[in-house]
Amino acid sequence: MPVKQSAGHVTTRALAPDLARGVMLLAIAMAHAPLFVETVGRGSALANEIAGFFHLLVVHNHARPMFAFLFGYAMVQLLAAQQRRGQDWAAIRKLQRRRGWWLVAIGFAHVAVLVPIDILAVYGLAAVLLAGLLRAKDSALLWTAAITLPAATLTAGSGLWLAMSQGVSTYSQGSIAADGAGFLDLLATRLQGWPYVLAAGVISVVPGVLLGMWAARRRILDDPLHHRSFLTRTATITTALSVAGALPAALIQAGAWARPPGAALWLAALAQPFTGYLGGIGLAAIVGLVAIAAGRRRNRLTTAVEALGQRSMSLYLFQSVAFLAVFPSYGLGLQDDLGLAGAMGVATATWLASLGIAELMRRAAHRGPAEILLRRLANPWPFSRR
Repeated sequence: MPVKQSAGHVTTRALAPDLARGVMLLAIAMAHAPLFVETVGRGSALANEIAGFFHLLVVHNHARPMFAFLFGYAMVQLLAAQQRRGQDWAAIRKLQRRRGWWLVAIGFAHVAVLVPIDILAVYGLAAVLLAGLLRAKDSALLWTAAITLPAATLTAGSGLWLAMSQGVSTYSQGSIAADGAGFLDLLATRLQGWPYVLAAGVISVVPGVLLGMWAARRRILDDPLHHRSFLTRTATITTALSVAGALPAALIQAGAWARPPGAALWLAALAQPFTGYLGGIGLAAIVGLVAIAAGRRRNRLTTAVEALGQRSMSLYLFQSVAFLAVFPSYGLGLQDDLGLAGAMGVATATWLASLGIAELMRRAAHRGPAEILLRRLANPWPFSRR
């Protein structure tokens, strides 16, 4: 979305969507960092139990729906910006799909060069597939979201059920840095599984993207004051349902509910991601409410989080670099020393560092490098970069 800058400050963007994207990066960091540790039980047992309970209630299967919702919201914002420039629908649809394909390419490079955790390609492919629905009726968006939600829930819930049925932690897949493998072997392993991960990821995010499109049409986050009552109801109801839905799985993972019946195990595994979609959207609603007060009394934290949200793609990639510097043996080698609580501490520290980087970029009136690259790749003609 085009912006105008004055003295390093973006003036034409709504505050709430960028705040939500900045907060979203913290949730993503907390979701990904535990995947780098070898054993999540190292360190304080109590701290790890508290972190694990929090992770399932607030982070696991919550960060992805929030990202999906905001991504769909951004697709409509881009549509509106292009319409203001006088672009016709065919050109806008092509632009959306070009951006999507370039996100797939960048995500592929991210997996090949850095780590086998990527969300850019997932959302890029989702943009390619869903761009045609940007002008669909509201009913079409909502019905498609409802129809695809069971498949999305089953995709996420199956993995959770498998882990819980085998007594395996859902927070860690072991050291994904794979220190013992050579680069070519590691690359081959990553690329073999990448198409399946990509397909499952797209299935998982479609409902959230469509709901984000619907919300953006009503400018719910662009004008949160006007929609305060709706945001309040949404945040309250979705958060309550999300916590209630995630509680059974959290109790099973914590060992407080030992040997649940098979049907109860499946119900817990499906309820957690199903209500996680609600929780992810609820988090965006909460940020929308916070933006009302933050917009009236701006402070340094608000400005920094806003700057982070405006550069979310660049600082998302920064997280991978930071995690590789901290966890594997060719970095600080902490993957064998930190448990779940320690990994989430690293995630928080990485997010705080990204806040500082984003603030420095804002003061220099500099967009994120990844955002600049994507815009130039997706807008090859001079008239589209006005």
